[in-house]
Amino acid sequence: MTEQVPINPSDIEKLYEYGESLNATKDKSKNVKDYEGIIKAARGSVKAKQLAAQLIPKFFTFFPSLAAQAFEAYLDLCEEEELGIRVQAIRGLPLLCKDRPEHVPKIVNILGQLLTADENVERDAVNKALMSLLRQDTKASLTALFKLIEGTIAHESIREQVLSFIRDKVFPIKAELLKPQEEMERHITDLVKQSLQDVTGPEFKMFFDFLRTLSLFGESAPPERAQELTEIIQEQADLTAEFNVSNGDHIDRLIQCLYMAIPVFKRGASNSKFVNYLNKHILPIVHKVILHFPEEHKLHFLKNLAESSPYTAPQDSRQLLPVVVTLLKRYMPRRKTWEETEFTYIECLLFAFHHLANKTPNATNSLCGYKIVTGQPSDRLGEDFSDSYKEFCERLTTVEDLVRVTMKKSNQGLVDHDKAMATAKTEEDNANNRTKKQNMQSGVRACNNILTMTQPLHLKSPSFIGDDKITLSWKAVAKPTGPSTTVAARKRPASTNVSSNAASKRGRGEDGVSSRFVNDTRKGVYRGGRSGVSGWGRGGYGKSDGGIGNQFAKRALNGLFRGGRDGARGRGHSGRGMGRNYQ
Repeated sequence: MTEQVPINPSDIEKLYEYGESLNATKDKSKNVKDYEGIIKAARGSVKAKQLAAQLIPKFFTFFPSLAAQAFEAYLDLCEEEELGIRVQAIRGLPLLCKDRPEHVPKIVNILGQLLTADENVERDAVNKALMSLLRQDTKASLTALFKLIEGTIAHESIREQVLSFIRDKVFPIKAELLKPQEEMERHITDLVKQSLQDVTGPEFKMFFDFLRTLSLFGESAPPERAQELTEIIQEQADLTAEFNVSNGDHIDRLIQCLYMAIPVFKRGASNSKFVNYLNKHILPIVHKVILHFPEEHKLHFLKNLAESSPYTAPQDSRQLLPVVVTLLKRYMPRRKTWEETEFTYIECLLFAFHHLANKTPNATNSLCGYKIVTGQPSDRLGEDFSDSYKEFCERLTTVEDLVRVTMKKSNQGLVDHDKAMATAKTEEDNANNRTKKQNMQSGVRACNNILTMTQPLHLKSPSFIGDDKITLSWKAVAKPTGPSTTVAARKRPASTNVSSNAASKRGRGEDGVSSRFVNDTRKGVYRGGRSGVSGWGRGGYGKSDGGIGNQFAKRALNGLFRGGRDGARGRGHSGRGMGRNYQ
């Protein structure tokens, strides 16, 4: 515990005299002795320190030759044992930069590290001081804040608190701070991109969601801005890395990044790098991925494939189609079987097949035995693919039969669930019945989609669906309609498979992000309507702090941090000493 210096009334009186003398003098820089006396008082009694905390920043700008000495004394006050002195000193930190903007980065660095304070009143003072500096010099303050969260520079606890401050205090008032708008939005974009070199999944989502709110990347922005967003996601997905089927963290990262990129693809950004990576590294061995990972991961991988297919270029579509057809044959049995049929898998693959084939229809001649004439040599009309056509149609017919049987059972099950809900005795029973009913309704919608997509494929020269006629079954609507046995294309609420484990799946919301995704982002669990996805940690795939791969479950965004103070010196109250390495 710091030894308390007794209060000497004469010392306090001198401090008042120093202050009055400086106030009265026009050329304050000549009163060097007065300011030196104030600095010296910072090592005096509690009362003297409180007065020094007020006077040092007030006259700091007039004595550049004493700046280092005053700064050092003032930092001691910021780390004092007495809470009142610390708070007073923290409140005065912005004044050190009032006419000396070159000090802004250093003061922001200090305040960023003080965000780890235990006392609410102290943290509140730090927050207000930081906001004052952000309004005073937004560019320099943002740059200094982001340096506290970069790579190995930052201490973990400080990093977390700074990220929380950026998320909760800076992002919400971006319209006020980022002026001139275009210049400052570009500046903060560059800062964010630099920070993304070492982030967790939730941190990446937080930053990416923020970038999408900037006018720089708004709906009216040119296509190259959408492409810039896609490149940011591509870098996080690490599409240059070798693919390892046993590396669950890499697959999770790839799935999540592709999922986040789909809305950007809709705005005209190219998905070619993602598609080429899938085609080169994953699709040829996708059966291993599907067998190796939990069913929910399989489903989300195929959903991503389906949702990105409408935005795939013709040349990429031609490369993808053979593997999509191979997967269709894997999940569409040629003969009726007692094995469980994964109808949502089939829905995903048929949707992808239609959209890819619509871009390059004659590629299906050799794959499915169709007779589509485009006038190009790739039509291959002189070759006999009748066996492929016969086999493909048999699989289509078998799936249609299985779908109709399943729909009949599901519709009867819906009636039974209505009866069960009417007789349920507890709210828990009601909730369970509602969940089962919703799963069955979703399954029926998936089956309807399958029938809509299989029917035209029986023709020798089919027309492929390349518009928005089909709404995938996991897409939510505000007011879902009741079950139907007719084939219809309509908006569909969140869906799961019609298989026995359908109740365990979670769909995506209407906006592509489930409420769980949003809620868990702050908890450090990176999902997005996808439970069970392990996510990625900082420092590379599966290499998070402590060597634990699932960093999402370990780090919360409501307290993130890396501190810039390492060293021995600091206040010695209950382990409060922070040391100094202010930059």
